[in-house]
Amino acid sequence: MFTPAALLAHFDGIARGSLLQKYGCTRQQLADAATAGSILRIRTGVYALPAVDDAIRTAAAHGGELTCAAALRARGVWVLPDPDAMVHVWMGTAARRHPHSGCFCVAHYGDGPAGIGIASAATALISAFRCLSGEAFFAAYESAWNLRLVSASDRRRIRQALPRSAHWVLNLARADAGSGLESVLRFRLHLLGLVLDSQVEIGGVGRVDFVVGGRLIIEVDGALNHRGAERRHRDLVRDAEASARGYETLRFDYALLLHDWPRVAAAIIAALGRALA
Repeated sequence: MFTPAALLAHFDGIARGSLLQKYGCTRQQLADAATAGSILRIRTGVYALPAVDDAIRTAAAHGGELTCAAALRARGVWVLPDPDAMVHVWMGTAARRHPHSGCFCVAHYGDGPAGIGIASAATALISAFRCLSGEAFFAAYESAWNLRLVSASDRRRIRQALPRSAHWVLNLARADAGSGLESVLRFRLHLLGLVLDSQVEIGGVGRVDFVVGGRLIIEVDGALNHRGAERRHRDLVRDAEASARGYETLRFDYALLLHDWPRVAAAIIAALGRALA
């Protein structure tokens, strides 16, 4: 027979007592394990392993699932840095709020039931649309799609939940976005009226992030992917090969793209003007 702690490990570390009882745990065993400290009693009928993230426990104490940006990050989705330290909780259609100590939770309501733990990627994206900037939501949506965390039915559900005025953001999204930085760049240039061809294969050069106007290559270099002299050398070789074939290459890193956008936009517009001259 499984111990309460062993059973909880099979349910991502947090579950209702009623579910654990279906697998043979008695109320007395749950109470004994909570007293011994091998599991935590979050609120009446809800238990968790001590290692479960504080935000997940707080959401369960509030009465729902962790949602919004924190839930997306927990599922591996690329999300822009968010200074919001509050816990966002998916409450479903009408879950009951449970008073708890130090509550600064942000409740999100919508169609569907609320569980405990971490909300699905689709649910978290619906919540995130209300809290994140347009570009942050777009990057997270593309990342979740690329990671295959949202199915076709999930994407239909998200579209139905968002206002019609936001559907253009979903229409712009692609399943093959290489990184969150690429998503941010494509979103921002779309607002400037520029159309990018993404993940373009160029003979002798290889696959590049974007091509604009047929002659301008834009590469977005994340620190983890382009660190080191060997990688830098390969990038320079690619740029030289592209130049020999009539292309100009612009490269931008995380800091430039996110913290010095006017400089990036000016460089792209100027280079595009030269390419089309």
